[in-house]
Amino acid sequence: MSNITSEQIDLYNRYIRRKRWILFVTFILMIFFALFAMSVGSIRLSFLDILKTLAGQGDQLSNTTIWQIRLPRVLAAILVGAALSSAGAVMQCVLRNPLASASTLGVSQGAAFGAALGIVVFGGGVVNSANATSAITINNPYIVTLCAFVFGSVSTLIVIIISRFKRNIGPAGLVLVGVALSSLFGGGSTLLQYFTDDTKLGAIVFWTFGNLGSANYKELIVMFIALSLTIVYFMLNRWNYNAMESGADTAKSLGVNTRSIMLVSMTFCSLLSAIAVSFVGIISFVGLVAPHIMRRLVGNDYRYLLPSSALAGSLLLILADTFGRSIVAPVILPIGALTAFLGAPMFLFLLFKGGENNYSGK
Repeated sequence: MSNITSEQIDLYNRYIRRKRWILFVTFILMIFFALFAMSVGSIRLSFLDILKTLAGQGDQLSNTTIWQIRLPRVLAAILVGAALSSAGAVMQCVLRNPLASASTLGVSQGAAFGAALGIVVFGGGVVNSANATSAITINNPYIVTLCAFVFGSVSTLIVIIISRFKRNIGPAGLVLVGVALSSLFGGGSTLLQYFTDDTKLGAIVFWTFGNLGSANYKELIVMFIALSLTIVYFMLNRWNYNAMESGADTAKSLGVNTRSIMLVSMTFCSLLSAIAVSFVGIISFVGLVAPHIMRRLVGNDYRYLLPSSALAGSLLLILADTFGRSIVAPVILPIGALTAFLGAPMFLFLLFKGGENNYSGK
């Protein structure tokens, strides 16, 4: 007979309801601030105007403003924020490293070098001064994304090899590996910029600032498909991630193939990071900050941590982009710089306060 009492069942149900409420509230906040972001700009629009335009009843000015300029930007923030945050949550689990994210392990920088290589060598992107909403046009997003994925995967592979064969390196040691890889790929990007012409140089430099306005609907569809497939894989393995949270030995005793899960998961994380970087540039620390915020609220259960991290990442990126567009309007501050200001303090806090204790394997 079971020793579980009705009171314990009631406590568990309330615990689960709390997690679901947090998910719901985060989703509502994301929708609200997405609409608010579409109302902010040189042309002020009310929520009613935005809803009418989205329903196909707006005037010509509203249609142009929403459909051509602001909606793609907001959708890019939602997709990129969800991609980086869900990838960060999974990286932190499979590598047993609370400091893991695409930006701290050199994955974003490797993908950035690959994307720059695609722009310079394969003609993937040029400066587009005729388009007021974007300084970059990605002429061949598939080449740029492929190059970004290849070099982002190189960083991932190096991190995996070191974490597997140098078991005593610790979370801080892996971050140092990420610093070294970031420096390596940063040097490669600098050399590409040094030898390229002014047009491609301008594209690379502007792109490294991070710019959500550079994504068009075609690229958003690519990001949506990649994010959807990856989230499905992550959710199918949510119980495996929960087991791995207790340690590799515990997960293996429960029948989890930890090696396979880590390799495939990191591949998906690299793909998401590469696509995000290749379309909108380097956006730092969102994949680190959002999962840790949601761990505080919903715990380490990946049934709720994955979707809540994705929603929190989208919300953070929408807020950062809206702040960057409005604080010194009409100048638009680079989103990469704003997220770096947000994430750097969190990174230092985790490094000095909780990193080693939480994921040391003890």
